[in-house]
Amino acid sequence: MIATDMDGTLTQKNKFTSLLFQAFENLKAAGVKVLIVTGRSAGWVNGLAHYLPIVGAIAENGGLFYPSDSESPLFLTPIPNITTHRQQLAVVFDQLKQQFPKIQESVDNNFRITDWTFDVAGLSVDEIKMLASQSLEMGWGFTYSNVQCHIKPLGQDKAVGLHHVLQEYFPDLTPKQVVTVGDSPNDESLFNTRDFGFSVGVANISHYLDSLQHKPTFITHAAEGEGFCELARMILQQI
Repeated sequence: MIATDMDGTLTQKNKFTSLLFQAFENLKAAGVKVLIVTGRSAGWVNGLAHYLPIVGAIAENGGLFYPSDSESPLFLTPIPNITTHRQQLAVVFDQLKQQFPKIQESVDNNFRITDWTFDVAGLSVDEIKMLASQSLEMGWGFTYSNVQCHIKPLGQDKAVGLHHVLQEYFPDLTPKQVVTVGDSPNDESLFNTRDFGFSVGVANISHYLDSLQHKPTFITHAAEGEGFCELARMILQQI
């Protein structure tokens, strides 16, 4: 299996390409499963899991899993009351916004269930660290990508979600049989060799290497979606 991030990893200049679709088809024909593990919202991911030639997709950095053969999600983070949960997230965002008035709620936030996002554009690394620290003080987790900052339940991350999905839906696969792929800090848990033996960063991960505790074991020559296609070709050559 390849468990891969989406934005900046599968996309090329924010779009899917025909080369990516062909890579998906080639991997499927060779018996290599592709699972998307993204920070994007439940609303976006539900459709992607249905239409792409993949086995499913994890949304909201480990919050929910959408199998390709079902429109009903598996909650990877228990949410007893979604309405109350969303209200609590809104309060945290409002408190952060009082201290950082320039932060802007992401346009896809209305399609989210487990987390709350705002745009990363215009924020410095120091400001992001302060936002993360203040979120933690309020009892919430925090991560960010090349697109968004995420306020999320403590302990919710891509690696935890992926382990859950592997155990529940793909018990025949071990973590050693999974190649994890990403491009930004919210993919860091996928780079931890304690959990997954072989991780890959597409070339644009270089922008974040100095800030990552866990780094990918391999970095492609090409960036973004072209880097993923480079990895796909390399894997297919070994089969």
